[in-house]
Amino acid sequence: MAEKVLVFADIGVDDITALLYGYINDDIEIVGIVTDYGNIPRENALRTVQYLKSIVVTEEAQDTPIIAGAENPMTAELPDFVPEIHGEYGLGPITPPTTEDPLPELENFYEIIGIIDQYEGELNIVNIGRLTSLATLYLLYPLTMEKVKAIYIMGGAFWVPGNVTAVSEANFHGDPVAAQIVLTYADNVTIIPLNVTERAIATQQMVDYIDQVGPIDIVKPMIDYYYEYYRERNPNVQGAPLHDVLTLMAVNRGDMFTFQELPVHIVQATQGTERGQSIADIRPFGSLEEEAGKEIKRHRIAVDFDYKRFFIDFMTTMSGQQF
Repeated sequence: MAEKVLVFADIGVDDITALLYGYINDDIEIVGIVTDYGNIPRENALRTVQYLKSIVVTEEAQDTPIIAGAENPMTAELPDFVPEIHGEYGLGPITPPTTEDPLPELENFYEIIGIIDQYEGELNIVNIGRLTSLATLYLLYPLTMEKVKAIYIMGGAFWVPGNVTAVSEANFHGDPVAAQIVLTYADNVTIIPLNVTERAIATQQMVDYIDQVGPIDIVKPMIDYYYEYYRERNPNVQGAPLHDVLTLMAVNRGDMFTFQELPVHIVQATQGTERGQSIADIRPFGSLEEEAGKEIKRHRIAVDFDYKRFFIDFMTTMSGQQF
């Protein structure tokens, strides 16, 4: 039976690639998409997801509810968007065509509760953007959130450099308050951090093959645009990192990862290098709880994964050919 997944996304190239992967994959059923600010403004994200549903001609895609999530972070700041990485609409160079169809409601957040109730005990939440909307649910509906089967989060950078500052990853840096709220109140959390996602790359050869034989023709222009940003920043990079695809894979491919269960804390600085830094305590002595002066939950963190299995799964799904 396919795993039921409610996706919280900030809509960038890797988010869209993850959604396409989920729609094509028979082992995953996307039962809702919560569109947040992050890579692009929320209104652009809503338009992009509406466009995505128009090009994925499956009953699952057509029936997927689109829910407007957070427009700004809990830090009371205006978000910084990154069109240079993901494009204006999170589709790289692609602009969704104008349509007479109205955008989804901007105030339908309450619909999430119905989805959780409908799939009580079997719903996986996969958060691949800022954690503002997910944190809001834990603050407002703690009993309802107990009905969720598992939480998967793309976020953090443990013992590796960040991608926004020297130590901080974008999703936690964008709203460290929300990240800490989720990690304080949520149970059964799996974190898929930069440690592993930066190695989940799609090479030019992989993308070219998918473009030739796969069912969706927007994959290549999107990932080529995304890859160009990474290549300009680091000429030695071998491909585009698919952070969010790897996170979605973890829902039903958990055995391809190596995990450690550790206490996690998010630095709450309002500015500076350390803002949003994710700290996991691996010491055999001492206590992060004692140092923080409060109880700190332990969460499952991916520290390694099998790239060969990632390659086979991604290519088989996206190309429709067995690898």
